[in-house]
Amino acid sequence: QVQLVESGGGLVQAGGSLTLSCAGSGRPFSNYAMGWFRQGPGKEREFVATISWSGSAIYYSDSVKGRFIISRDNAKNTVYLQMNSLKPGGTAVYYCAADCFVGASISADDYDIWGQGTQVTVST
Repeated sequence: QVQLVESGGGLVQAGGSLTLSCAGSGRPFSNYAMGWFRQGPGKEREFVATISWSGSAIYYSDSVKGRFIISRDNAKNTVYLQMNSLKPGGTAVYYCAADCFVGASISADDYDIWGQGTQVTVST
């Protein structure tokens, strides 16, 4: 199965931008829908964005719609999350995940493979 490694996290001021990457290795990346989730301090893991295997279906949570952009490059086995106009509430560990069966789901339960996460801290 595919293994996932996130990168690109760090400290950013509110209003700034950051781009996360999630690199897959192992099985062909293009077989999977990919999602981004986040878990803030003391909070439940929440859906951020998802993209189908072909990129034809994309969904965002209401909290990030219009500010975040998810994309993928199957040739590079990588999915990206461009985060703009970051807010302090965006401080969280961000996880990418692969969905083998359902396709572009907003439910964490539908994702089969998870990365270790990358920390994003938004300062005021």
